[in-house]
Amino acid sequence: MNPSNQPHTSTSRREFLRTSALAGAGAALVVPAGFSSSLFASGDDTIKVGLVGCGGRGTGAAGQALSTNGNVKLTAVGDAFPENARNVVDAVKSGLGAKGERVQVAPDKIFDGLDAYQKVIDSGVDLVILATPPGFRPIHFEYAVKAGKHVFMEKPVAVDAPGVRQVIEANKIAKEKKLKVGVGLQRHHHAGYLETIKRIKDGAIGDIIALRAYWNGAGVWDPRKTREQCKSEMEYQILNWYYYNWLSGDHICEQHIHNLDVCNWIKGGKDKLADYPVKANGMGGRQVRTDKKYGEIYDHFYVEYEYADGARMYSQCRHIRGCWSSVSESVDGTRGSANPEGSISGKGINWKYPEKSKDPYQVEHDNMQAAIRKGEEFNEADNGAKSTMTSILGRLCVYSGKEITWDEAFNSNVSLSPKTYAWDAEPPVKADANGVYPIAVPGLTKVL
Repeated sequence: MNPSNQPHTSTSRREFLRTSALAGAGAALVVPAGFSSSLFASGDDTIKVGLVGCGGRGTGAAGQALSTNGNVKLTAVGDAFPENARNVVDAVKSGLGAKGERVQVAPDKIFDGLDAYQKVIDSGVDLVILATPPGFRPIHFEYAVKAGKHVFMEKPVAVDAPGVRQVIEANKIAKEKKLKVGVGLQRHHHAGYLETIKRIKDGAIGDIIALRAYWNGAGVWDPRKTREQCKSEMEYQILNWYYYNWLSGDHICEQHIHNLDVCNWIKGGKDKLADYPVKANGMGGRQVRTDKKYGEIYDHFYVEYEYADGARMYSQCRHIRGCWSSVSESVDGTRGSANPEGSISGKGINWKYPEKSKDPYQVEHDNMQAAIRKGEEFNEADNGAKSTMTSILGRLCVYSGKEITWDEAFNSNVSLSPKTYAWDAEPPVKADANGVYPIAVPGLTKVL
């Protein structure tokens, strides 16, 4: 299936030293705790990767997974659309240069259709990359975990509260099986962010008063085909997935989650529910992206989140051309302020991260595969789920015009999923006779 259209940094091939319990060969190999024994089926330490979602982000993630320092190969791919599945093999190979031989996908391991994820996961892979539209993520993640596969999944990990809870429950099984789970919130692997946020937590700017999160830009791709060019409404919506909430969660979820996640990271500890906002309110709408081809999503959001200690996070995301653009975060404290990417200023301090950070899109795969090989703990799913929930909370507040608590949103049983995943099934949102989809109206729309 088509992945997120999130831009990605070009593949890095930086090598790093690793100490591995896999030194040696054949019978001398020792399987570390938490390391899938299937990796030794051929008597070596090759990690077999499967890709589910063969668009731009999936292509980039596969290339990064194959650029790690270790024996790894791509052995299976799958997408809802056959042309995507066929084309990704050459696209990944051509992007790897000398490492192109790591792409070893046999013709019978190229799958398409809405069940392609099952075929990839069941094809004998050890690690699966999930890069489809986010609405599919919970069912794909659950299936992969039950099959005993390590998972790298793109953000967000769901589009509604039932999906978030499904991911958290599936992750309990992943932890029991000692599976490694990565989530595409790559700032957690960015050296500048890591050092700056450590300093903030150590008190460099005092007590945190306010956080600001921005994803303001021109927007994303236009719908790729018209309804008349597609065989069904379901095909039309999946092809143009960004513009339907059951598939993307709106751009506050699909993109802005990165910045909201950073603010949660700064405020909190490690995956504790209390470290996430307790309530929020906001406003937004469709100002310029009003044509019916843009489905049901908004083009701007403003949300004020409140944490348990009273600190506020002020969030903006916008898809409007010709306006002020910023993809960033900032933090204000009692003794100074910080740009979490790498600078702090205030009373007696003027610090900048001194080095150029390595490509975090690459580092997240380096770190995950190193954890697989060493049998070390590596699981980012709970934080990914709760930062996804932060995004969903913001959308619910803006769509309804109401102040909503975390508990109200998290415990909601309102599901955006279709009853059946099939090309001839009815999608959960329908257009009227003029092809216009229902748009949320603050003050009237009920979201819980």
